[in-house]
Amino acid sequence: MRLFFSFFFTALFSVGIFAAPANFDRAKIEAKQHVYFDRSQVGGEFYCGCNWDWVGRSGGRVDHASCGYETRAQEVRAARTEWEHIVPISSVGQQRQCWQNGGRQNCQRTDPVFNAMEADMHNLTISVGEVNADRSNFRFGVLPGTPYQHGQCDFKVDFRQRVVEPRDEAKGMAARVYFYFADRYGLNLSRQQQQLFMAWDKQFPVTQWELERDRRIATRMGHNNPFVTGEQTWHIGFKPSLSGLVSEIPASHPASPVKSANDALDLPVRGNRSSKIYHLPSCPSYSAISERNIVEFKTESEAINASFRKARNCP
Repeated sequence: MRLFFSFFFTALFSVGIFAAPANFDRAKIEAKQHVYFDRSQVGGEFYCGCNWDWVGRSGGRVDHASCGYETRAQEVRAARTEWEHIVPISSVGQQRQCWQNGGRQNCQRTDPVFNAMEADMHNLTISVGEVNADRSNFRFGVLPGTPYQHGQCDFKVDFRQRVVEPRDEAKGMAARVYFYFADRYGLNLSRQQQQLFMAWDKQFPVTQWELERDRRIATRMGHNNPFVTGEQTWHIGFKPSLSGLVSEIPASHPASPVKSANDALDLPVRGNRSSKIYHLPSCPSYSAISERNIVEFKTESEAINASFRKARNCP
């Protein structure tokens, strides 16, 4: 009996079932440490193929020359990497009651399933910050007549139609992440979206890196993306499992990561230009500010001098 339990718990830990990150901030750190730790100079980030140098807890500095990147409008964000939700978290968040009652911040405070969705590393990838901002929560599509706007970066965006087309190297993986979110969390996909993603899935099959990425993530999350491993294939009329809607964050994890004063030095102070409130990296709402409202400061004093006040829920 003792041998059985020893084997059982060894198996649980071997797939990382107790290691799933509890929130988005922790997910970014774990994704750097356990998934993308050796990828900064190999293959490039998701949308443009740019290399980067790691900086701080989970960020990076983009090497523009490695991919022929040219800044479109936002120099600060063009210079750094950011963590991108391939499926915008608002797309699934808006289906949760917590979102209807108070948006992303309310979901982060009250809904463990939302926190699991936001921290799901299968949906996280690295992007040039400016491209992450330009993608916003726009849907993926095909834009044959749209010009490039970021130098040689093979990424197109139509702001009026709210559509983006990623480079070919990203299309297959993006499709399989959308299938995963539709299956696990009930993301609604229109018939047109399903047909587009089915075409991309077939045209751009799983690569060796995508398989390795999935394996690394599974050791932290406790499960694979079955559309990457081949266990599942999407088709019109596919019946989602909705397995993520009944899963709670493991109780062994704290509600938020333990942070030190040194951690805060790795990230800028974020202000909300609409509310004139600023947030430190350790504040619970640091990552909840709408992209269009973010204004960054090097220090608290700089934020205060700009007439911003500190968020009340900051420690």
